[in-house]
Amino acid sequence: MMKFINTSSERLIKGACCLLLLAVICCPRAYAYAAPGDTLKISSFDVDATPPVGSWLVYDKMINSWDQSLRAKGIVLTGAGDPVVLCVIDWIGIANEGYDEFCKALAEAAGTTPDRVALHALHQHDAPVCDFGAEQWLKKEGMDPLGFEGTFAREVIRRLRVAVSGSLKNAKPVTHIGLGQAEVHNVASNRRIVGENGKVIASRTSATKSAEVREKPEGLIDPVVSLISFWNNDKPVAVLSYYATHPQSYYRTGVANPDIPGVARFFRQLAVPDALHLHFNGAGGNITVGKYNDGSHENRLLLAERLADGMQRAWKQTNKEKITAADVTWRTTPVALPPKASLNGLGELLHKETSVFVANNASKLVWLERTKKGKKISLSCLGIGKARMVHLPGECFIEYQLAAKAMRPDLFVTVAAYGDYAPGYIGTAAAYDEGGYETGQASAVTADAEKVLLGAMRKLLAR
Repeated sequence: MMKFINTSSERLIKGACCLLLLAVICCPRAYAYAAPGDTLKISSFDVDATPPVGSWLVYDKMINSWDQSLRAKGIVLTGAGDPVVLCVIDWIGIANEGYDEFCKALAEAAGTTPDRVALHALHQHDAPVCDFGAEQWLKKEGMDPLGFEGTFAREVIRRLRVAVSGSLKNAKPVTHIGLGQAEVHNVASNRRIVGENGKVIASRTSATKSAEVREKPEGLIDPVVSLISFWNNDKPVAVLSYYATHPQSYYRTGVANPDIPGVARFFRQLAVPDALHLHFNGAGGNITVGKYNDGSHENRLLLAERLADGMQRAWKQTNKEKITAADVTWRTTPVALPPKASLNGLGELLHKETSVFVANNASKLVWLERTKKGKKISLSCLGIGKARMVHLPGECFIEYQLAAKAMRPDLFVTVAAYGDYAPGYIGTAAAYDEGGYETGQASAVTADAEKVLLGAMRKLLAR
């Protein structure tokens, strides 16, 4: 009997080893572990991403720059398998071939592969857009590429290459990670006002003029700002903050500026000056500051101060835990989001509609052609100790962020959306029945995207 048990155990162990070996061979990036004694290190980079006066922002020609420039900031983690790069930029979005080229450049500069890069935009509207595929299509059709003209985007890629490779020389050990969170008061509100008939009856835009619409309940949001900090013993070296809302106070000024999150980030950079501060926009597709903002220009400071206040309280509540390279994991999963059939008619519309329509929809047409060729969008998750940083594409609804946190209540889960910008808004399945701007022309995907996205998130956050 004892011999039988031993034999069975040996078979199970051998079978498990074979399966693990097969998994490593077939999916090496998912199983890149740190060798014993490896030291986890972090380096940071920060480049100017403000285009020159006279070039196009996403909707308008740029006439000036603000006191604060647009930035492209990031970190590189080394010592835990191939390096991991996180980068966030003060642009409205980066899509399709533009997204591919940014990730490729960041990976090459860091000595890693593009599947270990997470690139996100903060989605400010007085800022550039990038999509080299859309640029190529518009030029081929004899149209002015407007904001998709990619000369400056290629210059930012060059700057990032230099900055990332140079940062590696100054990498610092990471001995601890800090986790903190706090509620932000009177900033975010749900954008979609649903009536008793279950349909959207009003949209609370970033600057909502109607007092009646502003007075509607705050609605479903995630009120929490989350901070993940990296420490070299008692010295913070980088701070990552996460909060979900459209970041606009007012826009279409022709003056490039980082808006609410850029001001808040600057306040926190002054308060903790020796650590680079990065801010990520969560799943804020259906979230704006519209309940608390009538568009008055003074509200930019007010809203930024409220966000910075939440960041400060999260910083004060931060708890540190010791980590090593062995505590770092990186998971990716590709998804094929289902495109709307109506996208097939976009090419004709792009020739007829306004420049704003072109800015909002050219990437969707290019994305459709990419999906027909089998191109997928990758989601990823960086795990460090109890922290999980989930990276999503497009303008995901807040329900996806709340779902991610509910999947692993035992962990400290954060969500960054606005990765590959091409799909546009990604609503819940129910939202497509409710109607409204976000799930209409502004969304490139169908209601079936919900089960695809939730399934991928479960894989990324699985135990």
